Amino acid sequence: MPIGPEGHRKRLRERFQQSALDGFHDHEVLELLLTFVIPRRDVKPIAKELLDRFGSLAEVFDTPQISLQQVDGIKQQAATLIAAIPRLFDRYQTDRWNRDHRRNKVVTTDNAVDRLRSALETERSEVFYILALNSKNELLATEPVQKGSVNRTAVFPRLVVEAIVKHHATAVILAHNHPGGDPNPSGADRQLTRKLKKILNDLDIHVHDHIIIAGPQYFSFAEHGELE
Repeated sequence: MPIGPEGHRKRLRERFQQSALDGFHDHEVLELLLTFVIPRRDVKPIAKELLDRFGSLAEVFDTPQISLQQVDGIKQQAATLIAAIPRLFDRYQTDRWNRDHRRNKVVTTDNAVDRLRSALETERSEVFYILALNSKNELLATEPVQKGSVNRTAVFPRLVVEAIVKHHATAVILAHNHPGGDPNPSGADRQLTRKLKKILNDLDIHVHDHIIIAGPQYFSFAEHGELE
């Protein structure tokens, strides 16, 4: 087994091949990435400096490239790779969802939550989404309707209705996020849900659910019996 930086790089890649990222510490995830853009150098100190400076793995990935390049050892190529990771993940999740749609996958609460997490869990402002469905509960479109502040989105029912109707949907899943981390609905969330449900029911559009995403947690109005 080689010793020094090259031996360490080899071991990291072998571990990834055997078990993906299971058992990797956050700095080792960054080390693995940096081995592909920083040759012949021990990248562990760089990875740890990134975490120390920006606070967490997620914060490193969300940091602008120009700020990443202020860390010793991070040049433009490395900064570009780091910044590309969450965008690649978003693109992958969107494409996978669209692939499943092309296969006429029926939308359930579980896979709706998976799709919405990829779109909403890293948002720092509230965003209101719709998942437009046909009569077989197959996805027609996933669309952001309105974006607000860190703790509020002023949702206009007219815009929600227009977004649903233009896709000729017969059913919908409503969704938004709580960047603060608490998935429980506010009084305003409940009031909005009742209002939209009444408007859409009058248009013969069934509201299957209203899902609130808060990081890894979520709240489903349907699962809690609040859409009856």
